[in-house]
Amino acid sequence: MKLSKYPFRRIEFPTALLIGSFITLSIIIFYGCKVSNKLPHSDTDNGGLFLPGDFEAVTVVDSIGRARHLVVNDNGDIYVKLTFNPKMNRYGGTVGLRDTNNDGKADSIIYFGDYQDVGGSAVGVTIHNGYLYTSTVNQVLRNKLTPGELVPKSKTEVILTDLDQNVAKNWHTTKPLAFDKKGYMYVPFGSPSDAGQDITKYGPIGIPGGKGLDPSPERVNHAGIWRFDANKLNQTQKDGYKFATGIRSVVGMTWSPLDDNLYAVMNGIDNFHTIYPELYTAWQGAVLPSEPLLKVTEGSDFGWPYAYYDHIQKKNILQPGYGGDGKIIGRAAEFDLPVIGFPGHWAPMDILFYQGNQFPDRYKQGAFVALHGSTDRSPYPQAGYIVCFVPFENGKAKGDIEIFADGFTGVDTVVNTSDAVYRPMGLSTGPDGSLYISESNKGKIWRIMYKGDKKKFGEAQLAEMEKRKTRSYIKEPDVIKDNLHRGDMLAGGILYNTYCASCHQQNGKGDNNRFPPLAGSDWVTGDKKRLLGAILNGLQGEIKVNGQTWDGLMPAHGGFLDDHAIASIATYIRQNFGNKADAVTSMEVNKVRNTSK
Repeated sequence: MKLSKYPFRRIEFPTALLIGSFITLSIIIFYGCKVSNKLPHSDTDNGGLFLPGDFEAVTVVDSIGRARHLVVNDNGDIYVKLTFNPKMNRYGGTVGLRDTNNDGKADSIIYFGDYQDVGGSAVGVTIHNGYLYTSTVNQVLRNKLTPGELVPKSKTEVILTDLDQNVAKNWHTTKPLAFDKKGYMYVPFGSPSDAGQDITKYGPIGIPGGKGLDPSPERVNHAGIWRFDANKLNQTQKDGYKFATGIRSVVGMTWSPLDDNLYAVMNGIDNFHTIYPELYTAWQGAVLPSEPLLKVTEGSDFGWPYAYYDHIQKKNILQPGYGGDGKIIGRAAEFDLPVIGFPGHWAPMDILFYQGNQFPDRYKQGAFVALHGSTDRSPYPQAGYIVCFVPFENGKAKGDIEIFADGFTGVDTVVNTSDAVYRPMGLSTGPDGSLYISESNKGKIWRIMYKGDKKKFGEAQLAEMEKRKTRSYIKEPDVIKDNLHRGDMLAGGILYNTYCASCHQQNGKGDNNRFPPLAGSDWVTGDKKRLLGAILNGLQGEIKVNGQTWDGLMPAHGGFLDDHAIASIATYIRQNFGNKADAVTSMEVNKVRNTSK
């Protein structure tokens, strides 16, 4: 990897809307940007956001690419980390944004960065002691910033390299950074597995009913946060100190000025109902386990994979792979409790302690959290997709969360994750106290401003936002009324690989001998009742698939898989392997099941 200098391209637009293809300019002009004390005009619709009273928003830029975290420099320049993929983005993996006329919209846009991320989830961009730090899946890089220059021309320094040979395959490998006041840098190393099962046998997600490894080998070099010298070059994990453990996956992390402590937001275990269907209902799988906000002190242990936090019971609970049943506490009592727990799968991505002077003072006593939104709450609506505020009192969460920014989804009910127009991702404070929010679908950035009387801000301004908690992607789902009855593609993939792939193969093409293909098969894409009957009750005797006769035996799965599981498998195979058929609902499965009886 070449790491001498950041190559860059400059792209300028007269407006913040980047529609169509970008035009690369060959002449690079740097502007010495001055911060204006006057707040710009907001968008008439606040960029589509709903905010508390007297807050306004302006769209800084739109569609710059799939953005992750962002940071705002002291002069107002914005740096955004992209999900870099050479096939999707022909420019560098970092974007520099500058507003040259103080209208709130970026008109100088430069893509730069000579690194390449080997995975799509890498995050991390921050400014510390005059350096721009950028994280990839396996490295932490930095460049010295020069006042007045948007793109750093300094030599790229390698601060940390992750030598794990499987780092690109670890879907929880992200490296957000936090810095304390003593010269230390903190970096998380995510867990390769979902729930502590043997990844060499079952892969990262695991199998239904599988037990977790005990002791968990992942807790040695993963599932924790390490502390490093912030100024030492060319470090590896062995140069660091294991600061805390039992933390599955951290995407957002920061050092709090309130109590001089490290705080992180953790993504919890997925697929409880799919992996442990006898212990957890589909509803429980949708809302559990909690995704917590953690106060991370030296030696903290938050229990992964042996335990998880249940925000409904407000307790640490023994994980089912280690003998739990959703109620047993057992060894889970040994582990640290979080500050607060968000509902399952809301995917907290960033945390920010506001210390600007623009917002009402109450926002200096708590933390903003960006919630990216869920992918695996089916058959219930997907949830999250907001920026919330967690009030603090004496270093602890005070009451429930507050909805600060909403409207990202663009729809009332998010059935599939792709239904959400935007997904909040990163948070940063500007030099004038404005709050900046990035999102990951298209790369839109908002600047949130307060233009009211700070002394008069109170419950009246928050009341309208409190009402938004009734929306399907925020409220706790009703077990019956909110069940959408549709099969879950993610769960379907897990179940297919567990029960079906050994015969029909992972690519759905069968074995050319005993087991027919699912790809392009009218048995799959045709009559649903016939397909569901085969999955539920098994199949024996001759059938024709794609013009070929097959005579084998398919076992029945209806005795140990519930309606949602069968619907998920059927939906998965009807919408994979080149097949393009509609989804299957739990109600359709139940009807065939009862008819078969």
